[in-house]
Amino acid sequence: MSTHRIAVLPGDGIGVDVTAEALKVLRRIEKKFGHSFRLEEYAVGGALIDRKGVPIDAETLHGCKKADAILYGAVGGPRWDSRPLGQTPLSAILTMRKELDCFANLRPVKLYPALAEASPLKRRIVDRGVDILIIRELTGGLYYSRGRGRDGEGPARRAYDTMEYSLREIERVVRFGFQAALGRRRRLTSIDKENVLETSKFWRETVEAVAPQFPEVRVSHLLVDAAAMRLITDPDTFDVIVTENTFGDILSDEAAVLAGSIGMLPSASLGEGCPGLYEPIHGSAPDIAGKGIANPIAAILTVAMMLQHSFGMPSEARAIEQAVEAVLTRGGRTRDIASGQPGEKMLTTVEMGEAIAGEI
Repeated sequence: MSTHRIAVLPGDGIGVDVTAEALKVLRRIEKKFGHSFRLEEYAVGGALIDRKGVPIDAETLHGCKKADAILYGAVGGPRWDSRPLGQTPLSAILTMRKELDCFANLRPVKLYPALAEASPLKRRIVDRGVDILIIRELTGGLYYSRGRGRDGEGPARRAYDTMEYSLREIERVVRFGFQAALGRRRRLTSIDKENVLETSKFWRETVEAVAPQFPEVRVSHLLVDAAAMRLITDPDTFDVIVTENTFGDILSDEAAVLAGSIGMLPSASLGEGCPGLYEPIHGSAPDIAGKGIANPIAAILTVAMMLQHSFGMPSEARAIEQAVEAVLTRGGRTRDIASGQPGEKMLTTVEMGEAIAGEI
């Protein structure tokens, strides 16, 4: 039996709460399917700032680089908000993505039928089905601006960030998007702001240059503002979306309403040499940390993505997805996905994790 090494970084706030439940499910998979997972925990974010004064250090980075996969919770909180850029808890995940070269962020958005009432959208929209894969470029653009700063005095003060993309950065994530579309419904929507931004013009040109290599995939382009509207009015028209860093961040959070809650959305950050960085897309929500009301499903589905993409275990991944669906169908709910319908049963964070593990 081979042993798979996983670096576990719970982080701050509810990151600690939901990671514990995700690991509970992973251990059940380990037992049921006869695998061996070696878990090595590291501090990151605010937890590491309190301990060492930095959001990420060489020990944590080394642990991530030698792992077969990384399970990440969430970081941040008001107590660290006043720190300068580059020294906040959030800078830890930005550093990890860049250091590990995890350039493609996969964010599946799926509405489980049992949660149709939890979505704020009209039933005539959600009943058409929601199954979207958003692929966000993760290591370029504004978030990694090399032209960033402040200058001037008095009323002339200014701040600036520069969006920059190289051909290689765009090509590799676009190609990743085409390959993902081949395994789905073979439709790819590239989202940009081509009518305003030079980087978006370059992005669209690159998509068009790569497209002939994938003749089976139908390609379309959409401006980001139009895409934001269509996600809400016609989500069933999307299959795979590929877009740059900032647009992908915003659109995937918007898409969370389609699934009923941001607490339902997992993610995987992948790359050619990246061990695989897996995290729920929600934040640390320090106001509800430790209260037993956080939804662990995104973290649990993140483990399913880890099994699928890093360890080549589709049956094990599917077992988790089916367990989540079964618990939801029986009415199991955390506060964020409760709609007040008959048959719903409110569960704590721990109870939801136990219910899903038990179903496996």
